[in-house]
Amino acid sequence: MKAYVTLKIENKVGYIEFYHPNRNSMPSDVLSQLEQTIIDAGKNDAIRVLVLKSGGDRTFCAGASFNEVVEIEDEDAGIQFFSGFAKVINAMRKCPKLIIGRVQGKAVGGGVGLAAATDYCLANIYASIRLSELSIGIGPFVIEPAVSRKIGKTAMAEMTIDAESFFSSEFAKNKGLYAEVLPTTEALDMAVKTLVSKLASYNPEALSHMKQVLWEGTSHWDVLLLDRAKISGKLVLSDFTKKTLKRFR
Repeated sequence: MKAYVTLKIENKVGYIEFYHPNRNSMPSDVLSQLEQTIIDAGKNDAIRVLVLKSGGDRTFCAGASFNEVVEIEDEDAGIQFFSGFAKVINAMRKCPKLIIGRVQGKAVGGGVGLAAATDYCLANIYASIRLSELSIGIGPFVIEPAVSRKIGKTAMAEMTIDAESFFSSEFAKNKGLYAEVLPTTEALDMAVKTLVSKLASYNPEALSHMKQVLWEGTSHWDVLLLDRAKISGKLVLSDFTKKTLKRFR
């Protein structure tokens, strides 16, 4: 299957789904589509609440596309690529609709950032998480504000430093990334549907104001995340990172 980003509306709920055949990794074109889809959904009066999900099983998002990252040859291209994650997170942050995350499998790097940028996230038992960036020569700089906001600096540091380990879905729940962990994907989908059905029946003005309250104190992220993208954009050009990425390609 080819990569895609889709928006489907059912009963005042907008379901945004992204997919890439390589474990739902995120090349720049998918990131750009996802950003614009979130922006458009936020302006759609037919939608009261959003669900962010990915296609396929057992992998929610593998983070940055190594195939694209390894081809980056100059700093501007590196900054542009990592700005894609910054723009998606900021689009989620500024979207006037509550965004519910549905994580059906492993989340790595930028995938953890996407889960953290949702307003409320549900997962299944397969939804372990890993921040592998230091092990490949960069770091989770762009997603750090979103992840630290959800799980705290201490847990963020633990995951970042132990970069080659997966942390369980229960760890993610205990630290606040997931609100609930369900035993199966079917149970996860039922829980998501039940939650968003309730939210879609609530006062949309109240939901919008609540969204603003939840993200108070983050208006500086427009600048902060792009500054963080510059750090990754430089580091990705290092010999260490190039050699490491070629092994995983």
